[in-house]
Amino acid sequence: MYKGNSILCIIPARGGSKGLPGKNIKKLSGKPLIAYSIEQAKGAKYVDRIIVSTESRKIADIARRYGAEVPFMRPRKLATDDCSIIDVLLHAMDWMENKGKFKFDILVLLHATAPLRTTEDIDNSIKLLVDKKADNVFSVTEAHRNPYFNMVEVLDDGAVRRVKRGSFVTRQSAPRVFDMNASIYVWWRDVLRKGKSVFLKKSHVYVMPRERSVDIDDYLDFRIAEMLLKTGT
Repeated sequence: MYKGNSILCIIPARGGSKGLPGKNIKKLSGKPLIAYSIEQAKGAKYVDRIIVSTESRKIADIARRYGAEVPFMRPRKLATDDCSIIDVLLHAMDWMENKGKFKFDILVLLHATAPLRTTEDIDNSIKLLVDKKADNVFSVTEAHRNPYFNMVEVLDDGAVRRVKRGSFVTRQSAPRVFDMNASIYVWWRDVLRKGKSVFLKKSHVYVMPRERSVDIDDYLDFRIAEMLLKTGT
């Protein structure tokens, strides 16, 4: 709880993965990948409840072993490649409020594929939402390339132009841009229900360093995360 606001954390983790099969429970430095997000949420000062939304019995068993609740099994129709994460969240919210009888003010989404965040990153994102009176907060990291300076797009006729218009002679002189790192998302419960989006009128970002912003999508990402964990970077 933060400043009187009750906080629910949801960690979605479906069984299917094409880029890296079984990645949510694949052992990363000796521990299932999803365990990192559960332990980080457990260590956060402001999170009141932690649930995992999954359709996989195996993932559910591992999640419970590491201290998360799995109060329901996610419907198969919400565990497909093209299912919206917002729909997954709304389903979990409905279940917790109606069947779980748990009332909350703030929702935190942690993706299991981002194991390098810290408990402070979670708490600071929650504080930013409340203290700045934002609609929502999501985590980002400084972009390696800048669409105003060194990113191009190919037009239908084959011509090439910079993605964003602007006269900048160095990358440093261009506006700062960020990559969404798929690590932390925080919404007011009512705002998410109404807006059903990550991009809202008063969205704010929480900036994380690149070494804590690895999002595991394939084997290379997995190896990078493993290396960073081993070196303690």
